[in-house]
Amino acid sequence: MSKKRVLLIDDEQTFTRAIKFYLEKTDRYDVLTAHDGSTGLWAARSTRPDLILLDIVMPDMDGGHVAAEIHADEALKHIPIVFITAIVSKQEAASQASLVGGHRFLTKPVSAKQVLSCLDEVLMGTSPAADG
Repeated sequence: MSKKRVLLIDDEQTFTRAIKFYLEKTDRYDVLTAHDGSTGLWAARSTRPDLILLDIVMPDMDGGHVAAEIHADEALKHIPIVFITAIVSKQEAASQASLVGGHRFLTKPVSAKQVLSCLDEVLMGTSPAADG
């Protein structure tokens, strides 16, 4: 099985390093990172990842704008996006079935294990871990 390419766009560099390390350690994912929306958009266009993990609140361009740009691009609009955000509580996430605008989302703080479970479910069709 070939590795899936994931683009992680988040301005928190400690978070991106930890998630990148954890996901790549599984040997199932290659993770590219970007720390602002415009760089992330450029990276999406140049690398065509299999999935994008996207923070909502970033300094230069918010995740909603990045997602809109991705959906407007014929070459990218098929790429699944999973939002990662601290602006939605875990309780709100549960009541909305973890979907915002048709996109999955994870609420911060989120563990690397929860991210992995979400990626496996979206990209590989496996069920989420029960102990997430």
